[in-house]
Amino acid sequence: MAYVDGLLADGERVMRRARQHWFVMVWDAKEAVLAIVLAFVGGILWLTVLSGGGTLRDILGWLVLVLLVGGLAWFAWAWIVYRSREFVITNRRIIQSQGVINKRASDSSLEKINDAVLTESVFGRMFGFGDLEVLTASESGIERLRMLTDAREFKKAMLDAKHELEVDLTRPTMPPMRAEALVPPPAQAVPANPEAPHADTSREVTDAVARLGELRDKGLVTPEEFEAKKQELLARL
Repeated sequence: MAYVDGLLADGERVMRRARQHWFVMVWDAKEAVLAIVLAFVGGILWLTVLSGGGTLRDILGWLVLVLLVGGLAWFAWAWIVYRSREFVITNRRIIQSQGVINKRASDSSLEKINDAVLTESVFGRMFGFGDLEVLTASESGIERLRMLTDAREFKKAMLDAKHELEVDLTRPTMPPMRAEALVPPPAQAVPANPEAPHADTSREVTDAVARLGELRDKGLVTPEEFEAKKQELLARL
């Protein structure tokens, strides 16, 4: 099971997975590639020019061996690090996971995503990668996904998941969007004084304020609407 799968909450499902282009791994391992190339060149010299033996040939042989083993080990580590980076879209958020020994995962809620800017160079369109900047309402503001494979499809999947979440939040089974719908209905009994306004019970007002607070926490009611309706309900006591 992938590391990200263990981070999913109840009812959360994966919509799309993506990784950075393999060019990123090659760039991160450029020193390892250079070491392997030098080992290859040194090996040719060791077999041809210095085939007669001697101290210089022995030194070159050890140097070729160190470069080859070190380069391959470095390249293997770069591959493991590259495979540890994963970008996942769920029906609730975007998750970025990385790290081999010490794992690190960051996420952005789909509700907080304001826009997504896709940048594809000519080279990127040829090889199928692009940069995606996700603008959110969080303090960080922007999440940069660099050299993402199939960045165009990743953006489409993210917007589809955001739309699906917004539709779920506005279904009839969800709480009403406006706070006015939470005002308890007037009692059926006729008050002793018909001219006096109906006074809600403390329990009704408390329940209504609690439901208003839930809507405010979900972003369905603004703090100003919450305070105004709260004062109106408290005035009915």
